[in-house]
Amino acid sequence: MRIEIDHRVRHPEKQHRSDNPIQRKPAWIRVKAPTHPIYLETRDLMRESGLVTVCEEAACPNIGECWSQRHATMMIMGEICTRACAFCNVATGHPNPLAADEPQRVASAVARLGLRHVVITSVDRDDLPDGGAAHFAAVIAAIRAATPDTTIEILTPDFLRKPGAVEIVAAARPDVFNHNLETVPRLYPTIRPGARYFQSLRLLDQAKRLDPSIFTKSGLMVGLGETRSEIGQVMDDLRIAEVDFLTIGQYLQPTVKHAAVDRFVTPDEFAELAAMARAKGFLMVSATPLTRSSYHADADFASLRAARAARLAA
Repeated sequence: MRIEIDHRVRHPEKQHRSDNPIQRKPAWIRVKAPTHPIYLETRDLMRESGLVTVCEEAACPNIGECWSQRHATMMIMGEICTRACAFCNVATGHPNPLAADEPQRVASAVARLGLRHVVITSVDRDDLPDGGAAHFAAVIAAIRAATPDTTIEILTPDFLRKPGAVEIVAAARPDVFNHNLETVPRLYPTIRPGARYFQSLRLLDQAKRLDPSIFTKSGLMVGLGETRSEIGQVMDDLRIAEVDFLTIGQYLQPTVKHAAVDRFVTPDEFAELAAMARAKGFLMVSATPLTRSSYHADADFASLRAARAARLAA
């Protein structure tokens, strides 16, 4: 059998950068290679359905655990992003046209997996007039039609310079509207150069104002050189925008061409950050080295809903 090797460069825009050696991970963030039979079933279903997952494209360390529970975060609008963030493993380039049948394929996969809660994310599509907002809405509508009891969490791009986009998505009424700030404002020029901190913050604020019943959520990576006081300021900014749920996880460097890990934050420090966030009034906080936006999203959504009910009853 002849083995075909793909010699294409995944991140051509990063090839001019100096190499950043990848540091050995501490014991608390090492994970086992996935071998569970349900993991293989989930992988095969994604292949059969022609769907892309951020779990694979972003090289998530939790893929073995999540897929073994049939929890896959589907990435719509293709696998090629128009941005070139220094932390992200998703390929950058010129995306293909949107697939008109993708909403139905996503909904079918959600039904076959029997998901109670699903997370839908996407690449950035700066090439589209609405940034892909209408496509998000179509996916939400298709899932609602196929599995009405499934709760839907979306993790959107920032829709930079796409007026009306957030209104389109909010009108589709996802249960959770997530958009990650990713890092502190000072690091945006090097870590998230195509984005603008206050645009991301404004997006979350708009989503909550458009429909206060939608839970809003955001996430941060740590270990990129941020300070504790900068993290505290971002938490305050998110609370002013009435964001309900904050996730904080360790940045892990995908390749030598990506931003270097400044340091590995200890589990005790994550516990301190979680306590700080709770004190600032978030309904839910998940802060561990392996926390990612969609990690344990189904259980977290149930807890989030219970936390709101308890707060309203107080």
